[in-house]
Amino acid sequence: MIVEIDSGSGFCNGVTTAIRKAEEELSASKTQLYCLGDIVHNGRECERLKAMGLISVDREKLSQLHDTKLLLRAHGEPPSTYRQAAEQNIEIIDATCPVVLHLQRRIKADYDADTDHKRQIVIYGKNGHAEVVGLVGQTEGTAIVIETLEDAHRLDFSRDISLYSQTTKSLEGFREIVKYIQSQMHDGAEFHYFDTICRQVANRMPRIREFAIRHDVILFVCGKKSSNGKILFSQCLDANPRSHIIDSVEEIDRQWFDGAETIGICGATSTPKWLMEQCREAIMKNE
Repeated sequence: MIVEIDSGSGFCNGVTTAIRKAEEELSASKTQLYCLGDIVHNGRECERLKAMGLISVDREKLSQLHDTKLLLRAHGEPPSTYRQAAEQNIEIIDATCPVVLHLQRRIKADYDADTDHKRQIVIYGKNGHAEVVGLVGQTEGTAIVIETLEDAHRLDFSRDISLYSQTTKSLEGFREIVKYIQSQMHDGAEFHYFDTICRQVANRMPRIREFAIRHDVILFVCGKKSSNGKILFSQCLDANPRSHIIDSVEEIDRQWFDGAETIGICGATSTPKWLMEQCREAIMKNE
């Protein structure tokens, strides 16, 4: 039996940098290090970093912290988080992904340039997702979030629209929304759209489909909270019905491999390589 790990799966650059910063800070500093939310949407990786001393906190817990250090994960944060940290004498270790940070600045500049705030700033993304919360925060909470084409129906097409996208959304979905808005705009109203989707993430979709087709069985290793993982797994399942999503080695069912000659292991941008390798070792050990 051949077991192959997809070379294109695993942490994206933003997540890799955030985890490296956390590890460096934990090794070098005696001050407790907190992280606002899970540093990555993978329970196993969070457990590994917790064992090193990283403590995840929610916003309620954050309000109780003073005179300490706080790591901001790759998803980014709204301006209010930075203001709160300053008021509570919390030193920020900023691990916001450069792609996300650039997008935040573009949205803020767009919002600030429209002094009368007559333009609708629209974000194609998942409501409540950490990155989207950070993006909406650049507009003092006024940006409109749309998750689907149907959501776009509620926009006011008689007013100017600026459309952006969460960095991990699908290109296909974004282009569909662009086409729809273009067809609905009233005379005199302007529509500007900005393709702000991270290509490192977007390019994984066609690649992972090709990988899934090449193998008899696919194991998609992914944390249950990962939005990116759900999207990528749907691509695997569509390309190969014998695709299974797991969170850990313990969830592997050997009956899945009956009659299979090749097994492919892949994962999300939040899946650590070591976890995929662990799954491969477990399969090979009991072959």
